[in-house]
Amino acid sequence: MKKTLIVSVILGMTTMAFAQTGTTTTTTTTTQTQPAAPATQATGQLSAEQYFARAQEQAVQAEVAYPVAFVDRTLWKAAVTDASMAAMAEPDNREYRSYSAQLYTKTQWWINAYNAWRELGELTEAERDLAALSAAKLGYLALQRGDRDTARTYVTQGMQWRNTQSLQDLMRRL
Repeated sequence: MKKTLIVSVILGMTTMAFAQTGTTTTTTTTTQTQPAAPATQATGQLSAEQYFARAQEQAVQAEVAYPVAFVDRTLWKAAVTDASMAAMAEPDNREYRSYSAQLYTKTQWWINAYNAWRELGELTEAERDLAALSAAKLGYLALQRGDRDTARTYVTQGMQWRNTQSLQDLMRRL
């Protein structure tokens, strides 16, 4: 459904016809209408709980559909978006915010994952592992581009979460 909608929008945008006579330009735009969505989706007003449930469902589907999790995959992107919407709708709900951070990490959106873990504050043991992974990935990327100060910041924060072998190896390179 989402692919169909995206393709329809792109096709609608590319079907513009331009006609020019003399110095006058006429533009014709063709707009395609989509079938009406359910009332809750049409207004974009899902509850945080509904966004969260939908994010979980889409993440399960994405696990089956794709061999590797990347945020640019349709189902992963939808899951990440809905998890973020749930977290924004109820910013005091730690479960929603943690799940959003987990999806950022899973889909390798390292900077969003790192920032989400930092904003969460006190982390559980499992969350510390994921947070340290995001810090290690960002530290490595910063080191690859020659930004040692930024790499040190990521690695230092990552080691506060979990002193992993990869973070130790990165620290030795700094």
